[in-house]
Amino acid sequence: MVDYQGKNVVIIGLGVTGLSCVQFFIERGAVPRVMDTRATPPGVDKLPENVQCHSGSLNNAWLQEADLIVASPGIALATPQLQEAAQNGIEIVGDIELFCREADAPIVAITGSNGKSTVTSLVGEMASAAGISVGVGGNIGTPALSLLNSGHALYVLELSSFQLETTSSLKAAAATVLNISEDHMDRYPLGLSQYRGAKLKIYHGAQNCIVNMQDALTLPENQSADECIGFGVNSGKYCFDTKNRALVVNGKTLLDVNEMRLTGQHNYLNALAALALADAVNIPRPACIEVLKTYAGLAHRFELVLFNNGVRWINDSKATNVGSTEAALNGLHVDGSVYLLLGGDGKSADFSSLKQYIAADNYHLYCFGRDGKSLAALAPEKSVLTDTMEQSLRQIAPQLKAGDMVLLSPACASLDQFKNFEQRGAIFAQLAKELG
Repeated sequence: MVDYQGKNVVIIGLGVTGLSCVQFFIERGAVPRVMDTRATPPGVDKLPENVQCHSGSLNNAWLQEADLIVASPGIALATPQLQEAAQNGIEIVGDIELFCREADAPIVAITGSNGKSTVTSLVGEMASAAGISVGVGGNIGTPALSLLNSGHALYVLELSSFQLETTSSLKAAAATVLNISEDHMDRYPLGLSQYRGAKLKIYHGAQNCIVNMQDALTLPENQSADECIGFGVNSGKYCFDTKNRALVVNGKTLLDVNEMRLTGQHNYLNALAALALADAVNIPRPACIEVLKTYAGLAHRFELVLFNNGVRWINDSKATNVGSTEAALNGLHVDGSVYLLLGGDGKSADFSSLKQYIAADNYHLYCFGRDGKSLAALAPEKSVLTDTMEQSLRQIAPQLKAGDMVLLSPACASLDQFKNFEQRGAIFAQLAKELG
């Protein structure tokens, strides 16, 4: 336990996570100051009266006189005011680092460009099904600090690269990087290697490292694949056997994938990663198998929102980067045409790797939003460019025939036209029901 009494603590960023940080310090005898670059930050009305709040900008005077800065994942460490504070010897952490210093139970830690919410939820469900008191949170759902002091026997955390940048005390019982592909390149000017470096921090001090045998970038920097626990397609200790379409562990068939509600090769790999993590922290296998048979997946992640007149409408709005859309398209078999909706804010990503997936004659691209033009340029002869997703859908609807699929898997963030990816997915589902 760290003693924070009398410390000059500054928290950057309000919202649910910021409020959890405020509560954390008050319980430990330190009254923090809070700042947020938004003029009216969410949660400002919930601050205790004795907590000072500066909004609309960063208060550099507060930052430079702090003993400790707790930075929101949304603010880059490269921000000049934070660079100045770091040069002045002021410690900068995030809420995950505060959590790790206090955690009183083993931690399962999960990151990756794609699939981390699904795997985090799966491991949490497996623990619950086995009767284990589990706290699930981090980058998904509940802020990590709100999980403390609740009598949990296990913590399962989804962690973003931004959160890992400010975390040094994780020492997870089991940790995984599920995959690495370009994302948030606007935040990582040095490119993929800088992004990967942040992700790989999840392995520091970990007792068990779970790696993707199909993605060498997921390997820890100072360990070989032999020292890790691997999952993969037709390879690894935890293996998806494509011939027999089964999940296999140590050469023994565990589950026919037809018994699972999750579908798609990317989800079978997610299931294997979850199994490996669960085994590493001794969650009983029968509970894990039962969850794999019943778990239906997360909203907005390759979610069937309508099947009508032989047409499937799939909401994969959570595909906010290129790698996620690749995962959705990899191995996708559709008898009719695929009407693929792409668009939004690409976060400076390179879209060219999508070309191999959309080359088939039955693919038709409908591109919209800030980077719609760049996406349409991938295959101009089969692309339609519109301003909005709704315009695209209204053009697609009259052409649909039985066997077709309408797939929203945008490869981009949503913030250019929507509040978040959830709103984008909800509007897609609403339009599907209207037009389908």
